[in-house]
Amino acid sequence: MDFKVKQSPVNGVMRIPASKSHTIRAAAIASMAKGASVIHNPLISADTMACYEAIKALGADVSGTDTWTIKGLDGHPALRAPGTPIDVKNSGTTLSILTSIAALSSTPIELDGDESIRSRPLQPLLTALKGLGAQRAESKLENGSAPIVVQGPVMGGNTSVDGTSSQFVTSLLLAAPLMRKNCDIRVSKLNEKPYVEMTLWWLKMMGIEYKQKGGRQFLVPGRQTYFGFEKSIPADFSSATFPIVAALIAPGSDVLLKGLDMNDPQGDKAVIALVQEMSGAIEVTKEGIRVKSSELEGMEIDLNAMPDALPALAVLGCCATGETEITNVPQARIKETDRIKVMCEELTKMGANIKELEDGLVIKQSSLHGAHVDGHGDHRVVMALALAGMIAEGETVISTAESAAVTFPDFQQKMQALGADIQAG
Repeated sequence: MDFKVKQSPVNGVMRIPASKSHTIRAAAIASMAKGASVIHNPLISADTMACYEAIKALGADVSGTDTWTIKGLDGHPALRAPGTPIDVKNSGTTLSILTSIAALSSTPIELDGDESIRSRPLQPLLTALKGLGAQRAESKLENGSAPIVVQGPVMGGNTSVDGTSSQFVTSLLLAAPLMRKNCDIRVSKLNEKPYVEMTLWWLKMMGIEYKQKGGRQFLVPGRQTYFGFEKSIPADFSSATFPIVAALIAPGSDVLLKGLDMNDPQGDKAVIALVQEMSGAIEVTKEGIRVKSSELEGMEIDLNAMPDALPALAVLGCCATGETEITNVPQARIKETDRIKVMCEELTKMGANIKELEDGLVIKQSSLHGAHVDGHGDHRVVMALALAGMIAEGETVISTAESAAVTFPDFQQKMQALGADIQAG
């Protein structure tokens, strides 16, 4: 499917969909809890439904649509169909988190996914699990990526992990309380720190004991228990970044975003302060977050804590006076695509003055023109290019538009409701 996009402002009210990161953490914890859990307002998207089906395959009893009820396995995953690989589709978060959970089982468990998943490095997590006593934690193709096989039970003890992807750290932290021995997890190169803080927030909410030393060492006592819980999932700041940027860059825009909680631990809420620093007209009110079209000023942006914002902020940089430099986000190269490379290539097709850095992008204020661009099957790239199309002269055609459903299944409809000229075809 393609998106066909033309210049258009956005005006009105949008309710932001639920958080993918919270939904997947909630489902994974519930699957290993003692008793039943009820998850209200989960995000219903390709990634979260991949998690829904994957924890079912691990043996959890999962039901419901708008509200999920999950009867957990009390820390003992048991495959419904032994010998059948668990397919995580395109969900890297599900793959990482379930890798450590699967290692709690004494039965070999295979996890696999789509072509994008098979390109993602997983070796640091596999090595860490071996350090905790996993019998097997290996790539079947011996390239450090899926398909992988893990077999425990992991016992606990001391291990270290490369935190280039915060998902590796999250995975170990969620499984560690269920191991037989205490865990001492030491992390090098910790990227995306707010995602680890979100995981720690969940551990605290679940009554799990842990100690954090110096920011990159975690001591987690073993033989703990997750108990069933009831939780409503908050709105997703990473999804909100797209309508925020749309309203800032499309002349004549005025949008109110609802459902976002500034007290939530999501790191991407920092985008609000960031665009304020760029002279963006955005404010937090009792009704929601109000955003208006603005004359933006370029600046240097350290994006390590919120790499998912890179595609949208690359488009924002095209509209800011002077130069915008996005730095310290090398992990953006190992997401669904190499987002640094892809955004540079596709925005260049639209006339952007943009170049790659090893760990980011340099963008100069540019007038964009319509073009045929490739979404590369990456939801955030597709949505970011749609924003670019909203300010470009002429029509922009974006391929693989269906991938927006990974985290924002009704992106086109919600943007159209605000007046965006985004057609599917």
